[in-house]
Amino acid sequence: MRSRYLRPAQDIPEMYLYRAPIDFRNQANSLALLIEQELGRNLFTGALYAFTNRQRNKIKCLMWEDNGFVLYYKALAEEKFKITYSPPSGSK
Repeated sequence: MRSRYLRPAQDIPEMYLYRAPIDFRNQANSLALLIEQELGRNLFTGALYAFTNRQRNKIKCLMWEDNGFVLYYKALAEEKFKITYSPPSGSK
């Protein structure tokens, strides 16, 4: 059995940022439903999905690990998460 940490492993296959703010009362099951229904993604690949609140001072990350969901939560005391957008290459 591999070691467990309270942070994502360094070998996460993919990471996705859900750009629209979410209701932070949502927990793992609600976020999983959003990933499947709105993004059309398979939750069980080990990818990490990040969500922010409207003020951009909190972040939740959801991922599947072996036999259950892991939900990470971080709240910044004074700063905000800086989220930039780079359009895909070839788009106008």
